[in-house]
Amino acid sequence: MKLVTAVIKPHMLDNVRESLTEIGVAGLTVSESKGFGRQKGHTEIYRGAEYVVDFLPKVKLEIVVSDENLASVIETITHVANTGKIGDGKIFVTDVEQIIRIRTGETGDEAI
Repeated sequence: MKLVTAVIKPHMLDNVRESLTEIGVAGLTVSESKGFGRQKGHTEIYRGAEYVVDFLPKVKLEIVVSDENLASVIETITHVANTGKIGDGKIFVTDVEQIIRIRTGETGDEAI
């Protein structure tokens, strides 16, 4: 089992969620976050004053998938969230040792 953590632009969330549902992803966790990468933020003008926005709004998705579904999840997120512009985001994949569904006590792939 793998934990896929994707950091994407907020306006891409609905499209990514719909596409993941279409390929059979049963659930995911979404968190609002802020951060920066190579773009290092940007400057904006508000009421005539210029200021620097260091941290840009992002959305973090966390999805636990079986090993056989990993490639299709990564491909879907990469394809749908790609705008071709800086700041599209990143995908991180980590191993998951154990999953336990609290309600039923199911473990492993059955608990996904």
